[in-house]
Amino acid sequence: MNTEKNLKNISKVSWKTFLKDVFICSMGAYGGPEAHYGVFTEQLVVKKKYLTEEELVELIALTGILPGPSSTQTIVAIGHKIGGPILAFLTMLVWALPIITFMTILSFLSSKNISKEAFQYIGPMAVGFIIVAAYRIGRKVATDKVTLLLLILGAVTTYFIRKPWIYPLVLIFGGVVSIIKSKEKDLWNRVKLNPPWKYLIAFAVIGIGSIILNIFWDNKIIRIFESFYRYGYLVIGGGQVVIPLMYSELVEINKYMTDQEFLTGFGLIQGLPGPMFSFSAYAGGMAARGSGVLIQLIGALAGGIGIFLPGLLLIYFVYPIWENLKKIKGIKVSLRGITAIAGGLITTSAIILMQKSDLILENILVCLLTVLLLFIKKVPTPLIVIAVLVAGYIW
Repeated sequence: MNTEKNLKNISKVSWKTFLKDVFICSMGAYGGPEAHYGVFTEQLVVKKKYLTEEELVELIALTGILPGPSSTQTIVAIGHKIGGPILAFLTMLVWALPIITFMTILSFLSSKNISKEAFQYIGPMAVGFIIVAAYRIGRKVATDKVTLLLLILGAVTTYFIRKPWIYPLVLIFGGVVSIIKSKEKDLWNRVKLNPPWKYLIAFAVIGIGSIILNIFWDNKIIRIFESFYRYGYLVIGGGQVVIPLMYSELVEINKYMTDQEFLTGFGLIQGLPGPMFSFSAYAGGMAARGSGVLIQLIGALAGGIGIFLPGLLLIYFVYPIWENLKKIKGIKVSLRGITAIAGGLITTSAIILMQKSDLILENILVCLLTVLLLFIKKVPTPLIVIAVLVAGYIW
């Protein structure tokens, strides 16, 4: 009944209204993908009911297995759910373009000492968002002893092993456990999928084609695009995961920028809203310096498009068959374990974020106040963000 009601509500949603909510998410999404999920839960699930908490956790689990920027893929999938591929593309633009534009401009600035006072309480605020999301999602996915144990396993495992490969591994493990523990019969019933193969073909052609072009054509823009496209399909998880690889190639090997320039851009992106992969626009612009303003702009564009494009093509390929995939009993059963593990990952992210945030009185108060305001549900998310930024300037 909830699903049918949700589908009726979705059919009445105007694209303009939905994109406005995506923009609100973009402006309130500080930190990594786990913190973004807190904003999605608050704005798109609790307030606007574009999807249920269960559906959001399923998408988080799906994008956790796919290469690419997971929170970006999640919100693009929600756009696809509401209005198909065109709205999904517009969702991507509204979600990422503001911060990509800012990071492109940053690549032209000569000053390395950008004031960060306004962002000093953003970390504690992000912790508040993720604590609330972890509570709400955990309550939904831990429905019995098995799912509760899987949630705890996901949390403990990813707390002690913080490697990119562990996330898809534990998600798959959760699905396998659910299937093994299930008493249902005929789990692998057949369904008609009709995958949109053109997106997977485009994904492969662009990847292989950019490598071939880079080998036979000595062009700076091609090199930048190939590098960032490769970052996009080799990395599973958020922007923090790809940073070490980018640092090694851009600073140490190719020397496109200095250590300080790299750290300045990366440090600033921590306190800015939107996807962390937007750092690629800054890095691409910095890598293309020295050949004129136009080439630097194209370099920033190549970096931004390159890193987001693989994940976008993959979600375009997978999401249209996702609903039918869930009709297979085995997949549906496995989702119980997968979403329980995903709830554990979000719980761990809340703990890690709390540890990274300095446990001083001001930060604790900001975090607790954020949690309180989110539970009250009467204060819009943008107002919380603005209040935190103003507090950073004043104190």
